[in-house]
Amino acid sequence: MEFKSLDYKLIYDIVEPQSKVLDLGCGDGELLSLLVKGKQVKAQGVEVSDEAIYKCVEKGLSVFHSDIDSGLQGYPNQSFDYVILNQSMQEVKRADFVLQESLRVGKKVIVGFSNFAYLRARLRMLIKGRVPITKSLPYEWYNTPNLHFLSIRDFWAYCRKNKIKVLQAKYYHRTRFMPILPNLFALNAVFVIAR
Repeated sequence: MEFKSLDYKLIYDIVEPQSKVLDLGCGDGELLSLLVKGKQVKAQGVEVSDEAIYKCVEKGLSVFHSDIDSGLQGYPNQSFDYVILNQSMQEVKRADFVLQESLRVGKKVIVGFSNFAYLRARLRMLIKGRVPITKSLPYEWYNTPNLHFLSIRDFWAYCRKNKIKVLQAKYYHRTRFMPILPNLFALNAVFVIAR
């Protein structure tokens, strides 16, 4: 099986076969499609982009048109084995609310995000005095979809403050894992969290 990126592979490896999965901000459905085909999961997506929803439907996926900032009221507590928030949490307006709702409807929540404290991002700010642009943060300040800028350390602090269990944490730079000083050297992170 071929994966677009290391985060897709990590998430694929985490999700158990035949699980119930809700992907919030599922985009074009590529990750969900991999999980349906390879792990036979019962998948559902939530997406706000009409164009992305059409791509999901073309793949045969069940996707609801909704803004995850408005919550997940239609879903009962613990109704999914996994809720996925991959590269979408930093784009929502109400990140804390979305995380709390995800933890309510999912037994486990998989959160993937770009590490804004990555060394090259820091150096660009220090030396050039400009907003960082990296492979995982390829936008200028005026066209970025990102509303929240978080680091690996920020996410750990959030989990401790809110008494959220971190079941797994993987840090990586493109195709390599970064177990040493991840807040400095990792470009991205994938966490598995639960209540």
